[in-house]
Amino acid sequence: MTPDEAIAAARALPCWTAPGAAVALEGGITNHNIKLTDQGRDYVVRLGQDIPEHGILRWHELSLSRAAAAAGLSPAVHYHAPGALVIDFVESAALTEADLHDPETLMDATDLIARLHREMPRHAHGPILSFWVFHILRSYAHDLREAGSRHTPALAGLLEQADLLERAVGPVDLVLGHNDLLPANILRGAGRLWVIDWEYGGWGSPLFDLGGLASNCDLDQPAEEAMLTRYYGVPPGDDLWRSYTAMKCASLLRETMWSMVSEQSSAIDFDYAAYTDKNLSRFRDALAAFTDKETP
Repeated sequence: MTPDEAIAAARALPCWTAPGAAVALEGGITNHNIKLTDQGRDYVVRLGQDIPEHGILRWHELSLSRAAAAAGLSPAVHYHAPGALVIDFVESAALTEADLHDPETLMDATDLIARLHREMPRHAHGPILSFWVFHILRSYAHDLREAGSRHTPALAGLLEQADLLERAVGPVDLVLGHNDLLPANILRGAGRLWVIDWEYGGWGSPLFDLGGLASNCDLDQPAEEAMLTRYYGVPPGDDLWRSYTAMKCASLLRETMWSMVSEQSSAIDFDYAAYTDKNLSRFRDALAAFTDKETP
């Protein structure tokens, strides 16, 4: 679907009274996002079908979007239909990597994550999927082999590394997480932060959200320690730090293998090969740092 086709599809939804200006928004590598005005109010239309290879099921995204809106974490849902989700537009700017290097912004984002983990279960109902990154990695490897991916020769080694990381993570506290905390999925509005894009939400470890945010923003160790101290209320001990750094590595491997799968399955115009290479390099660096500390 081209941007013009996406705009036309958004304008054709039956929820509008007098649709006006519509423009494609930047970002979105699993869907098309359109800002549309109707009767003086602005909305965002998210267009996208199920993507089973990535565990994206739009009924589930809708359910979590509603729960997040009820918790005051995300904009309200205005309308939904198969392949379309319409939410309120909030005047805001997406955060960047550089924004999260500001200590105050990082603490605000950490507070948002803690609130998300604490409050989402109170508002969610009905079936909620799990998100266990190591199952996802094994599933990705299966799909890549079946498709004859160019990355197949590397899969055995990557899965061995995933097994090592899974053992290092150890037992987890279960939370209802977001699981895709790219900086752009956190919006800074007037006096507050919002979180958007619930495609990957589900039950899992809080360390995946924390480690994912850190890896996506390339935080240094002092910033990570400050983030964990803010979240848990005490500085991280050796056991927590080991679990956290292992999960951070796993989040980078998941982003890498997500892109490997997308190289062969996505029709969206995006340079997935370059994205794979970028995240694979980050994963290898993080894994090397982790294993160096594991070696006596």
